Amino acid sequence: MSFFLSQSNEQLHDYRKLLQIMWSLSKLFSENPIPILNYRITENIFCRSFKAENLSRKDNAYDAKFDWLGIWIKTFISAKGQSTEKIAEFNKLSKNFKDKDPKDLAYLLADYRNERIEIANNLYGITESLYHCIARAEGSLHVFEAPYNKINKDNIRNIKETKSGISFQEWKDIYQFNTSKSTLYKQFVTPANAFKIEVGILEDPYELLSRLFEEEKLWAFADVNEWNQYVLLPLYSTKQSNKDKKVVAEKSGLNQWNAGGRARASGELYIPVPAHIHKENSNFFPDRDTIFLLETPTGEILSAKMCQENRKALMTNPNNALEGWLLRGILGLEEKELLTYDKLLKAGFDSLKITKIKEGRYKVDVAYSDISEEEDLNEDENI
Repeated sequence: MSFFLSQSNEQLHDYRKLLQIMWSLSKLFSENPIPILNYRITENIFCRSFKAENLSRKDNAYDAKFDWLGIWIKTFISAKGQSTEKIAEFNKLSKNFKDKDPKDLAYLLADYRNERIEIANNLYGITESLYHCIARAEGSLHVFEAPYNKINKDNIRNIKETKSGISFQEWKDIYQFNTSKSTLYKQFVTPANAFKIEVGILEDPYELLSRLFEEEKLWAFADVNEWNQYVLLPLYSTKQSNKDKKVVAEKSGLNQWNAGGRARASGELYIPVPAHIHKENSNFFPDRDTIFLLETPTGEILSAKMCQENRKALMTNPNNALEGWLLRGILGLEEKELLTYDKLLKAGFDSLKITKIKEGRYKVDVAYSDISEEEDLNEDENI
């Protein structure tokens, strides 16, 4: 049984109602008779209705999490009952695709795709996963779920060159890769028994919204929450001789255990905190040696503090707790295996996002340092 159809009738009613309401406003965005809505709203409606944790802004392989279940929410036009949609971008790894023959390229893509999924599974404690799909057609939405699996390289077949890259099959799944865009696509087929939601589109949504604002006095907006501020701590540095070259220092930071001078344990490491972080927001982190709590995406609580002169290092107590969570648990590195920037690229992140919940309480997650490179994998791009 699918996840969403196994939820309560009340939740299903709420989900269907919110989709109908939001898609009825399609003419705010387009004159197309096929209903349209920004995919972020779809993700928010899903998480609100089914009380799922929203992961859609976390740059990973899932949009939502419910207990141990990872969910990727796809919304797309499917007028002919099928659509090929992007599921992964590998822009930072594009140099590795050059001059590969189709078979080697298909296997390499499988490795990269599988590693991204494994990283997300480790990060959020996910053991099962699925695609939740909303196929848009004229006057209706068709909701269904599809398996979300790693690519089994032993089952890859029908590898073909195309004008833009390659295509291949893995069991029943059909994939396409666009080399110039470094983007992997997958075909989604809408089943005949998909859950159908009839949708009507308002002729003048502007008039309705204007009247609603007048009647409900919706211009009286609430104050902005002073908390939930965040900073990005890069897990790399740049070479002085080449500012565009990103590296992970071999004898400091996350590889501090590799520094000379004395014998060091593998868990001896810290997260470097750039000086500009304190300069731009001096009160974000507490004073040096003041204990604060750092919550991981799976709910584990780490005891942490700012260390070294000018609070330039974030460390945990015990020190190897950070190693166990990040290097072993997420990245899967062996003991005393050097972390490199290439390994971060393959994992799909190069920074930690630290969010301040309240004084003494923070959350930690992974992210890319350059938010302009965030993958918008749910945005319509039919091919």
